[in-house]
Amino acid sequence: KWEAKPTPAADLHVFEGKLGEKAAWSRGLFVSYIGFSEDGLHAFGRGKRIICMSGEDFDAMFEKLLPIDEVLSRKARRFAETGNPYVR
Repeated sequence: KWEAKPTPAADLHVFEGKLGEKAAWSRGLFVSYIGFSEDGLHAFGRGKRIICMSGEDFDAMFEKLLPIDEVLSRKARRFAETGNPYVR
C-alpha cells in the first residue's frame, strides 16, 4: 500500500475480512511502505491472521541481504510469540 500516512486499523480490518474468505490456516501479508499507525495497530488488535511489513523492514532486509522467506519466517514466529502483527 502506497500512502502518505501510516496505515490505520480500518485498512487492516478490510484485509482481515478478505482473508476470512480463505482457508482457516491461511495468513496474509500486508505491506505498507510508510508503516502502520500505533493506534491503528492497537485498535486492530492481536491474534489475527495478518503479518505486517513496512518499507523500513524491506530496507533492513536488503541491507542485510536476508532472503524474504527468512524474514517472513522470523516475522511469523514473532507474531506467534507476541500476537502482534507488526514487529520490526
